Amino acid sequence: MAATIDLDEIRDFLVELAKQAGELILSKTGNTAYDDKANSVDLVTETDAAVEKLVATKCIEKYPHFEFMGEESYVPGVTKLSEKPTFIVDPIDGTTNFIHSFPFSCTSLGFAINRDPVVGVVYNPFLNLMYTGIKGQGSFLNGTQKLPLRQPPAGSKLTIQNALIGIEWGTQRSGVNYKVKTDTFKKLAAEDGSMVHGFRSLGSAAMNMCAVAAGQLDAYWEGGCYAWDVCAGWVILTEAGGRVVGGNTGIWEPAVDQRIYLAVRGGDGCEQFIKDFWDSVEGQLEY
Repeated sequence: MAATIDLDEIRDFLVELAKQAGELILSKTGNTAYDDKANSVDLVTETDAAVEKLVATKCIEKYPHFEFMGEESYVPGVTKLSEKPTFIVDPIDGTTNFIHSFPFSCTSLGFAINRDPVVGVVYNPFLNLMYTGIKGQGSFLNGTQKLPLRQPPAGSKLTIQNALIGIEWGTQRSGVNYKVKTDTFKKLAAEDGSMVHGFRSLGSAAMNMCAVAAGQLDAYWEGGCYAWDVCAGWVILTEAGGRVVGGNTGIWEPAVDQRIYLAVRGGDGCEQFIKDFWDSVEGQLEY
């Protein structure tokens, strides 16, 4: 079946679907109730559910033989990503941003075959940013601007010391993962450590990955995401020349649902950057 799937058609379908989802998101901005999931920083709104229902209905109607995995319909221990063609969807990536009207929420629509991300569409309706990618065909912003938007200066190498790195605190604010993250942030920032240029937290895994794809961030390190957070951004980043490896040391070929990632922009020095970053990780993330 995989050989007969028209990925351009899938991309075009997801772009139109993302626009519809964006209209719904904008109509609810500043006027939506929310509830806690795991704790007071793991949030969900009625709009998350409404957008996923819209997306799931459209996907299943048009492609009834494909599978669907969405954040809001995910059942821990039950929902599994198979090798079948699958839409992997986060209806609103950056829900906390959405609740606060901080304009870095997006709809993340990915498509995978054999558990391999092959189509990605990420749409931020607040800033009208539509990122798209198809495996083997490149990635683009708003259909015409080929990614990356920014190339490093000629002759320069990507190093830890000259990097701007995307990070997130996550929803676990205690325990081993929180300690690994905060200890690593400290080592990366310190004068007697890696002393990176700086950190940025966009509050959305998909937005962070697209920023790396665009060349606006040099890397993004995360533990705790799910496949729907990264599938679409994965395609967009790798088609822009970047790489996704494991967030823990030595994992060069992570699975899309592995939950621990390091996304790095393309360019000279990328592989050495990855090794140097792994050397800066203080411990082992456990998800």
